[in-house]
Amino acid sequence: MLATHRRWRASGTASGVLAVAAALVLSLTPAAQSVEPRPSRSTAPVTALPETIQGTGHAIHPEGFAWDPTRNAFLIGSLRYGTISVVGADGIPRTLVDDPSLIATGGIRVDPARNRLLATYGDVYAGPNALLSVGSSPQTRGRYAGVAIFDLTTGALKKRVDLSRSPGLHLANDLVLDPAGNAYVTDSFTGKIFKVTKSGTASTFAYDEKIDAGYDSAGMPNVGVNGIVYHPAGFLITVRYDTGRLFRIPLRAPGDVTEIKLDRRIPGTDGMALGADGTLYAATNTIRSDGVDALFRLRSDDGWKSARVVSEQASPEAAPTTMALTPSGDYVLSSNVDVLFRSGGTETRDGFVLRRY
Repeated sequence: MLATHRRWRASGTASGVLAVAAALVLSLTPAAQSVEPRPSRSTAPVTALPETIQGTGHAIHPEGFAWDPTRNAFLIGSLRYGTISVVGADGIPRTLVDDPSLIATGGIRVDPARNRLLATYGDVYAGPNALLSVGSSPQTRGRYAGVAIFDLTTGALKKRVDLSRSPGLHLANDLVLDPAGNAYVTDSFTGKIFKVTKSGTASTFAYDEKIDAGYDSAGMPNVGVNGIVYHPAGFLITVRYDTGRLFRIPLRAPGDVTEIKLDRRIPGTDGMALGADGTLYAATNTIRSDGVDALFRLRSDDGWKSARVVSEQASPEAAPTTMALTPSGDYVLSSNVDVLFRSGGTETRDGFVLRRY
């Protein structure tokens, strides 16, 4: 039974913002996205976004976000409260989803064609004494994870898909959609990628020792497979957070997990996005890695059998976790999740930043 808590809700005023639910041992990912054409088709009037959006919200700590072309606004999750909120140029989160049973929300994907919103959820394991989210408990941390599917317009829950039934610790981190509406979800603690069909049926899509980071000497799960994107040629690209190694997985042959040869590895890679021009964007952080806080761009000339880094931009903010491609440019999310993770949930920070690169 999940404990009940008084929840901070986002409102339409600057004083009433949002709250969030937590995740540790990695940055939940979210960030990977399928190829995003620019500009996105929208049912809402397009308003140019500023270079930097200073988000408000009490201890909201969003780890994942996505661009919603039906609203011409961002959708952000919350590690602290498990909410999903709409954020525009004013930076004020307005609650769309407020379901205490989610505990924390991580990766977010918008499916306008089917009017769906998908998000990873769970209680992130950040150590034996850590409770990252308002709804965290010793019984659920690391053993409660899945994907929730909502009505994009109303935020109403359509289905919750449990991905934590097998033994051991789980972390449903990031997800991506293929053109048929299937979702592919990374489990950073098991090295598995789950497939969730359009109807909500889950199965193990891929597993390989190469993407399983295992446990450290203290018995702490390492953060392994994390960000994930869909390539229109029919394969997935995913990354191991701890090592920065990229992998290519064909949809028709998921047992064929091959490492992409890089000119340099990018440890700490969290969320990723694939642009319409074929550029792969990767947000990196130092939450549990020896990498840097930055945004990388990568290109490939051989169908992602190999790739090279073409640019690296340092992040002015600590712990950037993912990015979203919009008609106004490419935005990276930072929300001080490093403070939340390293304190085991005893320290928080208000607000967040969406910065255009």
